[in-house]
Amino acid sequence: MKPVLFLRIASVLTFIHAALHTIGGVFGSPAPGPQQIAVSAMKANTFPVMGFTRSFWDFHMGMGLAASVSLTAEAILFWQLASLAKTNALILRPILITFTVAYLAMSVVTWTYIFPPPSITEILIALCLIGAIVTAKSPVPVAIASH
Repeated sequence: MKPVLFLRIASVLTFIHAALHTIGGVFGSPAPGPQQIAVSAMKANTFPVMGFTRSFWDFHMGMGLAASVSLTAEAILFWQLASLAKTNALILRPILITFTVAYLAMSVVTWTYIFPPPSITEILIALCLIGAIVTAKSPVPVAIASH
């Protein structure tokens, strides 16, 4: 496979990750019982922070939405990088290595503190990025016609 295909797959996986995170994680409803009690407590207790009154629920929602925005931006970026990879994938390697390390680290955090399904998606995205890194080649020199 070529880096373009790996990056397109990473883009689609990242967009799905963003959508599911937003639908289930940010806007999902807590289950009755302990989850609802915890959410109610997070919403009810407010405190001053840097001149603003916020609750832990505000921070929870803000960070959840920030993650959704970042994942969506990364999905778009991977699609754009795939277009750039058509001409010179080799120069993208440092960027792809950075994202690979970040996704692997994020999968450890997600597995440890949240639950496995998002972590598995992040590992799949990292594997696609590794595939793009490994298959990246130098641009093919274009022959210049002599007169």
